[in-house]
Amino acid sequence: MFHFLAPRLKQILERAALPNLEEIRLRITRPLVVKTGAGYHCLDERGRTVPQAEAYHVLPEDVAGTVQILTNNSWYAWEEEIRRGYLTVPGGHRVGICGRAVLDGERVKSVRNVSSLSIRIAQAVPGAADSLMSRVCPGGRGGVLSTLIISPPGCGKTTLLRDLARQISGAGFQVVIIDERSEIAACYQGIPQLDVGPHTDVLDGYPKTAGVAVAVRALSPQVVVTDEIGHPDDGSALAELARSGVKVLASCHGESLNQVRARRWAAESLGVFQLAVVLSGRNGPGTIEKVLTLT
Repeated sequence: MFHFLAPRLKQILERAALPNLEEIRLRITRPLVVKTGAGYHCLDERGRTVPQAEAYHVLPEDVAGTVQILTNNSWYAWEEEIRRGYLTVPGGHRVGICGRAVLDGERVKSVRNVSSLSIRIAQAVPGAADSLMSRVCPGGRGGVLSTLIISPPGCGKTTLLRDLARQISGAGFQVVIIDERSEIAACYQGIPQLDVGPHTDVLDGYPKTAGVAVAVRALSPQVVVTDEIGHPDDGSALAELARSGVKVLASCHGESLNQVRARRWAAESLGVFQLAVVLSGRNGPGTIEKVLTLT
């Protein structure tokens, strides 16, 4: 990932000892910050972890140079992704982009005057779903139970979904991932950068409703995987899958099943699910607090 950074930043990061690097935060005139498994840290020019006051402060040319490398000096070629607020680069790493929105009516047309970049390092965790597979897929090839993963942000729901997709696909089921935010499979130019299984098709960037229509009409899935349900239209799309006999693995933000029951989308689609898995970060991301039977 470091080769996408402007030269001075690349040098600093290469000097640093960063086990389990998860994020790099570049904010003009503010400290260079990284996130590892141990939390957020400020770095100085030698790559050392230091207090904020002693950190290297990111320069405008650091951000501008990084953007040039990321886009291969062709901003307009990436404008469709940029207007959604991020780029996905080889390896599946995601770069969030902050700046001034260029509007076309109420629609974001592009972004100018980039002021900060949030680089999230893509990394699969093979085996993350090992403890759940016997519950989600209790009969091996005999069937999959539709499962909802409930989790606060940053507690590993996408990692868990990805590994469930990989293992279920590996067991011979036909899987379709509707990857609206390009986070599950981390596609780059349409190709998954992370292992999501041998029998998996990825609808990258599709809104859930459009992805469900394509999956049902053209891809004959046995299982559909999607992330971050939150809109009533999502609930309608999942209900359509259930009526088609397709099993669903999905996630939503929340801290408990009761909290989720109060959401508008849940009125129509919570009945789709047979299991609910509640995650927390109590013992690190992916801590399974409860596995609840819904039907």
